[in-house]
Amino acid sequence: MSLRDLAHALDPALYMNAAGYGPDPWQSTFLRSTSPRSLLLCSRQTGKSTVTGALASHTAIYEPGALVLLLAPSQQQSRELFRKVLAFHREAADLDPEAESAQRIELPNGSRIVSLSGNPTTVRGFSGPRLVILDEAAWIEDELFHAVTPMLAAGGRLIAMTTPNGRRGWFHDAWANGGEAWHRTLVTAHDSPRITPEFLALEQASKPDWRFRQEYLCQFVDTDETLFSTDLISRAIVPGTTPLLSPFAW
Repeated sequence: MSLRDLAHALDPALYMNAAGYGPDPWQSTFLRSTSPRSLLLCSRQTGKSTVTGALASHTAIYEPGALVLLLAPSQQQSRELFRKVLAFHREAADLDPEAESAQRIELPNGSRIVSLSGNPTTVRGFSGPRLVILDEAAWIEDELFHAVTPMLAAGGRLIAMTTPNGRRGWFHDAWANGGEAWHRTLVTAHDSPRITPEFLALEQASKPDWRFRQEYLCQFVDTDETLFSTDLISRAIVPGTTPLLSPFAW
């Protein structure tokens, strides 16, 4: 292994930079983390797919025999992340996969990267992944999340990245109530050097307030379609109160 390869193996941020994607400070910090479970709550267009694509490629190349799974609510979304990984293979490592299809690649070192849609039944066919990446995680059903986590018993890593999707679902619960079980990274539009104040001003003027706050400020908000807000419902609940019995339950 050359000194260049050794440096890349030890530092995924250098590997990302070698592909021509100079990492933002938050991306470098994320790539150097070894947390087994990570949540990326990011604004649109802040580079979350790029940085996770770099990590997936790095894992497959420098951890021989690794299985890397890419999951998203739809196959099309998963395939987009898969393309990011392929770009890093070619641009940073100058590597042509031994076997390649639209949904999987296999490297000479025995590592595999597989792109999957959000089907819990399909996911159960894999075991012992070194890395699992959930894209658009706030839109992934709870059933899929619960099908994924048992596969990590042997020590695999789980990374879930997304913009918010309201105050519901497993991702919101993990972010708000997951405690120290999760490493959290918050990246708003203001943290990206590629998103200008002028663009944000145009977006804020043309979008409902809740959508702008969700897409660019990464806030878990109620939509205009919500009849009763989450805060209103929470204030209406009195802890310790015994629910009234329905007469039909007698």
